[in-house]
Amino acid sequence: MYSFNNDYSEGAHPKILEAVLQSNLTQNDGYGLDHHCEHASQLIKKEIGREDVDIHYIVGGTQANLITIGTALRPWQAVIATDKGHINVHETGAIEATGHKVLAMPSADGKLTPTLILQALDHHTDEHMVQPKMVYISNSTEIGTQYTKAELEAIHHICRQKGLYLFLDGARLGAALTSSVNDVTMEDIARIADVFYIGGTKGGALFGEALIICHPDLKTDFRYMIKQRGAMLAKGWLLGIQFEELFQNNLFYDMALHSNEMADILRDGIKECGYSFYSESMTNQLFPIFPDKIVEQLSKDFLFSIQENIDESHTAIRLVTSWATREEACRQFVHTLKAL
Repeated sequence: MYSFNNDYSEGAHPKILEAVLQSNLTQNDGYGLDHHCEHASQLIKKEIGREDVDIHYIVGGTQANLITIGTALRPWQAVIATDKGHINVHETGAIEATGHKVLAMPSADGKLTPTLILQALDHHTDEHMVQPKMVYISNSTEIGTQYTKAELEAIHHICRQKGLYLFLDGARLGAALTSSVNDVTMEDIARIADVFYIGGTKGGALFGEALIICHPDLKTDFRYMIKQRGAMLAKGWLLGIQFEELFQNNLFYDMALHSNEMADILRDGIKECGYSFYSESMTNQLFPIFPDKIVEQLSKDFLFSIQENIDESHTAIRLVTSWATREEACRQFVHTLKAL
């Protein structure tokens, strides 16, 4: 069976594995203070067009989210997200475990808007409620949609106007930036967001996220929080060397583009069969809606997850492509679907 279940089923790009192997017996300083992390940070600063940022390497996205939000917020403050946001749905209450509430706003397309942010603010008006202080968004979102530059600018504006931090979860940032409809650059994100991260785990690395702190108020003593939350990897060079490779020779973007191109094959084939989609995703996550009988038949040859039961006889499934997804597997899925 071929898996379209996620974009981290495979290991890592061979160039990353080769770099790790070549440095395997070289001694490095610990806890992210090595020359690989330093060089990776230099490459990322060049990519985002900013030198005035702090960069930290975290093993996974949930750790990056809870450490960032836990550091930014005072005990009585909360973070605004959509009801589909990763921190609201798929992190086992990690944010709540830090003592902070997630204010989940209903959103059909997985994206926050200034209107939704204002609704959250209008509902929390005094000291008898939590105080919203941060806005959390994902690009691409948890259902594959993505923000335009104008949408990000509008969110940035309302955050500045209302004194809110803007945090962008970039677990699948590569997919968003290489989408055929994207008009956002890495420099745009570094200018708009107060803090964001570049996902490696879902972008062809073995593991790891590069967390970029742009707002000066969030920088102080951040390493203390990383250590306290158990996220300071002793062999931090293993994170740094991966991001060195990702941001040399366009590897980060090339792998993300491949994942999107493989999704295009699936998307086009599904559309040819006349099926609709749960969300308008142009990235590497697809959510086609099939009759339940078709879902049952497809599950005999392919692995995927169930997104939502649409009605008594139709289900939306999730198909995810990666940097390593094989073209022949995508074409076989389409062939099987057409045959059914």
